[in-house]
Amino acid sequence: MSSKDEYTQEIELEASSEDGLTNDEKTLIRLGYTPEFKRELGLWSIFSVSFSVIGLLPSVAATLFYGVGYIGIPGISWGWPIACSGIICVSLAMAELCSSMPTSGGLYYAGAVLAPTGWKALTSWTIGWSNWLAQITWAPSVNYTLANLILALAQIKNPDYEPQKYQVFLLALLLLFIHGILGSVPTKYVARINSIGSCLNAAVIIIGIVMLLAGNKREEPKWNSNYQVWREFKNNTEWPDGIALLMSFLAAIWCIAGFDGPFHLAEECSNASTAAPISIVLTTVLASVFGWVLMLIIAYTIVDVEAVISSDIGQPFATYCDQLMGTDAAIALLALIAICLFFTGQACVVTASRVAYAYARDGCFPFSKYWSQVNKTTRTPVRCVWGNVSIGALILLLTFNSEAISAIFSLGGTAAYIAFTIPTLLKLFAQNKFKPGPWNLGKFSAPVGIYACSFVLLMVPILSFPQVRGVDLSAQVMNWTSLVYYGPMAIALLWYAIDARKWFQGPNVSKDHFIN
Repeated sequence: MSSKDEYTQEIELEASSEDGLTNDEKTLIRLGYTPEFKRELGLWSIFSVSFSVIGLLPSVAATLFYGVGYIGIPGISWGWPIACSGIICVSLAMAELCSSMPTSGGLYYAGAVLAPTGWKALTSWTIGWSNWLAQITWAPSVNYTLANLILALAQIKNPDYEPQKYQVFLLALLLLFIHGILGSVPTKYVARINSIGSCLNAAVIIIGIVMLLAGNKREEPKWNSNYQVWREFKNNTEWPDGIALLMSFLAAIWCIAGFDGPFHLAEECSNASTAAPISIVLTTVLASVFGWVLMLIIAYTIVDVEAVISSDIGQPFATYCDQLMGTDAAIALLALIAICLFFTGQACVVTASRVAYAYARDGCFPFSKYWSQVNKTTRTPVRCVWGNVSIGALILLLTFNSEAISAIFSLGGTAAYIAFTIPTLLKLFAQNKFKPGPWNLGKFSAPVGIYACSFVLLMVPILSFPQVRGVDLSAQVMNWTSLVYYGPMAIALLWYAIDARKWFQGPNVSKDHFIN
């Protein structure tokens, strides 16, 4: 990776003549925006946000079904590292874009820069709405999961207790509003909260690894055989084995999907063109490596796969822990996971608010002038925080319909990765429009971009596959991702065709980047 190219040197030379502004502020001005945030985030702080959004062990716990439920144990031993190779390439390509264009708009801005002549507005509109659809569902999704986990802990301790849907809804709603309050504080406090969350997430990963290994109470054999872990494919779908293995990639994709956070927080970060891209890559690499360690531990210690994926309490990881370590140890680990999930939800609210602010600043939403106001006291987009929280509260009303709530939350992976990949795909065909920042891939940019785009293009249809097909397919087991993602996106594009194209111009791209 090259350190400084001619473009970077040119920027630094021009910036030196502008007195009273930091290099970050000068860069942002040249990208077409007026600095409004305090830059109180550093490399550690901005990494903490993205690592907290991922919440590795909680995410592994929440997605265990997808890892082992489709193709058996090899779905996590083989599936995880193969999927992560594609995810890391997506993050590398994103990091290169972030270094070049460190704005809160992130991929939305990059898409406008790299779009073909005359397609700037439509490209940014498409990326913006896709990314926002993902962002707006993550916080309620995390809080719904957390509420279910808290009530599952009560159920494990008291088997006679059966959580009611209204209890899940009220608890998730309370957690969401607490996160809204925490997401409205000044940036320096956001940094502290997420530093605590990141440290806790890292500590719980280590604690979880130790507990799962040391707390193994299995009767002989203590470990599953290599054959079971690597070769015993058990296809629980009605698709061919290859498709079932690809479907197991969903565990990694949904676990490692929030690494764009540093991009959206770039305007609150010092040395953003270097710190933000490093944070993006560091998040995905660490999550991939430690995630695989956790997956291998689960693969070698899982007792009864069938019982885990058909868990009576609706929490496969909780059933796995109970089988392996006993009730008391399982409750202890799940309680730690619940605390981590709380910080994950808070980080999701913060990231989503910056996305909404960036898009509102460019007129992407109804009443954008209202939403794009930065609070004068906290210097944060408080209106966007509570706008997103309000929509999240409405989404949580779907708690009372199991199929609907699952469908809403399932769109996150599809929406996010489509938004992540469009600018990278455009960059492959518009090298003359891309001016690398100080952190770039050099000669590896094109190969990494090709692999990233190929991976996402392969996986987007797979993300919509139901587990069964034919006569066995019903509304209860249908994968509704196609409807809940492509439906709203079709409405957004229809809105653009009928009306928005008349007034929406896209982000305020500077001449330094946009070349026609």
